[in-house]
Amino acid sequence: MMETDSLLTSSAKIIHNNSSQTILQLPVQKTLDYFKSSGILLFRGFGVDYEQMKAFAEKFSSRFVLDKDRPIVDPRNKYVTLVDPGMHYVSPHCENANSPFRPDVIWFCCGVPAAQGGETLYWDGVRVWQELDEELRQLFITQKIKFSQKFPAADWKRFLGVGATLADVKRTLNGILGLSYEINQDQSISLEYVCSAVVKTKYGHQDAFANSLIAEYKNPRGVVTFEDGSPIPSTVINTIQQLMNNLTEVIPWQSGDLVMIDNSRFLHGRRSFTDRRRRIYSLLSYMK
Repeated sequence: MMETDSLLTSSAKIIHNNSSQTILQLPVQKTLDYFKSSGILLFRGFGVDYEQMKAFAEKFSSRFVLDKDRPIVDPRNKYVTLVDPGMHYVSPHCENANSPFRPDVIWFCCGVPAAQGGETLYWDGVRVWQELDEELRQLFITQKIKFSQKFPAADWKRFLGVGATLADVKRTLNGILGLSYEINQDQSISLEYVCSAVVKTKYGHQDAFANSLIAEYKNPRGVVTFEDGSPIPSTVINTIQQLMNNLTEVIPWQSGDLVMIDNSRFLHGRRSFTDRRRRIYSLLSYMK
């Protein structure tokens, strides 16, 4: 029997280990049912390490994606990485929502929690959308947003595979709705991706303000505008940020925790920290 509790005020749930079983013994279908309804599951008391995280994720996933910015932990598990480098605050975002390659699920496993700070933060994009005032909802219903980025050759080869060629790039990118790109002389790729800030959740088909708007707005390496190239007013960003501040939920990490996040519904980030021992592992996947 799976014993669950609600995690703070959102739909997220904690699944406790009260029978000394391993994470790999949990029933797949029942776990999936909880995930579809909750959007975030925190598995506590199972003593999960990053190898078990990968093995458990394989039960639900059709394939994995390698994040281009995160260090690989173990060459034998090349898709398992450490979370974002540094110890700074990370703004609300959905993983890879600034591109057409958004994974379905984000997996996090806690090796060592920070002594203070470093908690993973999350926001329910359905609640954010419901709480936005009508004027802002209409703005994002009528206007799409555009992410502009540049990827050095080393980055896209890490994403597509070390042996990838420009022909592979073209096969991967051609024909994707909302995407335009240019290959530069140094083999870097300039990419523009147009999408709505409001998406339908994978499960339940609800409207969710689940995007990377705030994170990319503050990212010096990227540019986000409205589709026509006009700037998004800072007053709009500040209003959204203030609303999200009021809706922030927290995962207070314990060693051995595993978290499964619906990337079509929930945004995530983290609090800053100073403890260099902190180890949180991550994995990105598409569901079966």
